[in-house]
Amino acid sequence: MDINRYLKRKQELIDGFLKEYTAKNKNNSCPKRLYRSMDYSLMAGGKRVRPILAIASHEALSGRSKNILPIASSLELIHTYSLIHDDLPAMDNDDMRRNKPTNHIVFGEATAILAGDALLTDAFGIISGLKENPRTLINVLGELTHACGPQGMVGGQTVDILLEGKKAKKSDLLYIHTRKTGALIRASVRIGALTARATQGKLNALTKYGENVGLAFQIIDDILDITGTNSELGKSVGTDIIRGKNTYPSVFGIKKSMQDAENLIKKSLAAIRDFDDRAEPLREIAKYILRRRN
Repeated sequence: MDINRYLKRKQELIDGFLKEYTAKNKNNSCPKRLYRSMDYSLMAGGKRVRPILAIASHEALSGRSKNILPIASSLELIHTYSLIHDDLPAMDNDDMRRNKPTNHIVFGEATAILAGDALLTDAFGIISGLKENPRTLINVLGELTHACGPQGMVGGQTVDILLEGKKAKKSDLLYIHTRKTGALIRASVRIGALTARATQGKLNALTKYGENVGLAFQIIDDILDITGTNSELGKSVGTDIIRGKNTYPSVFGIKKSMQDAENLIKKSLAAIRDFDDRAEPLREIAKYILRRRN
């Protein structure tokens, strides 16, 4: 299959939903500056990897894109919130994101923080307001709460900051990467399965896929921070090293890091080897992660 065409088609679908979401904010009582700040980062041109993974997982179990689109798109609201907050001076202190000035550079720190807060809150609002099986919605909200909270993304970010400038052990690095980045990717894949009423066996297989893909995604990010260019990544490269962050290349070297990423992708493909052709997008996305340049 043509994975680039698949990704483009799904990205357009997600962007369409997000444009409708931002239009509603513009027309309701949301303060204009807050709306502009939210829209600025949300529509800055992301790859939409997390919502696309949710859709692909859903489709692998005979689901249809339109049925999971609102839930999948809400994952991008959460991801965007995390980027806005990660870029803040108190966190990673980045001034460029997707080849544009970061949110706090344009709108100020206070508005950037509030825009992130609003996006995160609205993600849960979108999901809870759907006319879906109540048990399914509860499961989806539970997945996101676990992935985004102190045991997931926020916990990973905390340990990442605490260990800046210190030598991390492999266990520390795995803790950071599987939570700061991997947790939401894992949840995206599981949510696609849950909304398609997956059997426990299928859910377990897709969970393994999501875990391996999520960790591989962050390892490649770490490598690109060294080997990529500012224009490719849309931000300054080498910043992790400057800040003394613990990354896979800094701990294991680039060669070993790439080998680990390749092995993780092999494991992700093995996890879904019994799935039929409907899972082909998931297989191709896993391979795409290894060769991506941004």
